[in-house]
Amino acid sequence: MTWASWTTVGIHVLPGVVQAEGFGPMQGDLTIHTTWSEHEAHLAVQYSGASDWYTLVGSPVPCHSEEDSRTYHQAVVDGVREGERAQDVLKKLSRTA
Repeated sequence: MTWASWTTVGIHVLPGVVQAEGFGPMQGDLTIHTTWSEHEAHLAVQYSGASDWYTLVGSPVPCHSEEDSRTYHQAVVDGVREGERAQDVLKKLSRTA
C-alpha cells in the first residue's frame, strides 16, 4: 500500500470557513493534515497544538495520485486562508477527480 501525508500548521481561519465532523465550526489557529492512500485524500483539522483531530466535512475525496493529493492539500489550505469554505473546496476537488 502506498501512502503520503502533509501537514500545514498555523492557518488563521475566520468563522464559518471550516466545519469538522462531530465537532462543528472551527476558527482561529488551525492545523490541516492530509493523508493519501488507496486513491482517496483524507483531510483532518485540529486546533494548532491540540491532540484531537477532526475530519473536515466533505472528506475524503477521490484522488488518484500522490501528486494530486499534495495539490488538494494546498488547495484547501489556500482556500481557507482566503476565506473560502473548506467543504466548497473539497466539492470542487471531487468533481475534478
